[in-house]
Parts: sequence; C-alpha cells; structure tokens
Amino acid sequence: QVQLVESGGGLVQAGGSLRLSCAASVSTFSNYAMGWFRQAPGKEREFVSAINWSGSGTYYADSVKGRFTISRDNAKNTVYLQMNSLKPEGTAVYYCAAYYSSRTYYTPRTGFGYDYWGQGTQVTVSS
Repeated sequence: QVQLVESGGGLVQAGGSLRLSCAASVSTFSNYAMGWFRQAPGKEREFVSAINWSGSGTYYADSVKGRFTISRDNAKNTVYLQMNSLKPEGTAVYYCAAYYSSRTYYTPRTGFGYDYWGQGTQVTVSS
C-alpha cells in the first residue's frame, strides 16, 4: 500500500507562485510514475502534470504548460509541482497520484491510470 501526503497549498494572489509537495510512503519510490490532478468545485477532476519514474519524461496539460514544472527526488520519495503565474481558474484541490510503472517509461495522463491517491491540498488563487 502506498500513502501519499500533499502539502504546500494555500491562498495566493493571481500571478503568484506556490510549490506543492507530495511525500510517498513506499519502499521503492522509483518504481512509480507520479501525477498531479486538480478538481475545482462543480467540475470534474482534470490532469495537470505527470513525470516518469526517472524524471526524464514530464507531461503537462496545455492550460499549465510554461507555468508549472513537475520534478521528483527519488532519494526523498517526493514529487513536486512548482506553480508560477497562477490564475484564478487554478483554484482547486490538487491531488497527487502514483502509478506502479515498475521502471517502464509509461506515464498515465488520465486519472484511471493511477493506483494510489493522496487526500489533496487546497489551492486558492484570488483575483
């Protein structure tokens, strides 16, 4: 069983930055591809970004490309999401998710591909 704990959410003004972290309790973090998703009130969960097990492959939704950066530190069992130039439409609960890729380079970009989910962290962007 993998436990994921997100942190780093909060209230920020439009144009500001936040860095989300997701700490995984797992013996071999590098066996997992990781993803970030978000869900705004009244909307469906949407893909934000993903990273393969080594960090060599990163993927972004068009809506965040150029503003968000995903990274990981396998020694710390942690994946990060650096969010810059935040917009009010970025207000949502952000979730991290893990997929057991067994060090293949397949990296899901839909929620159905992920095996484990965190509890989420709220990000609120004021205009």
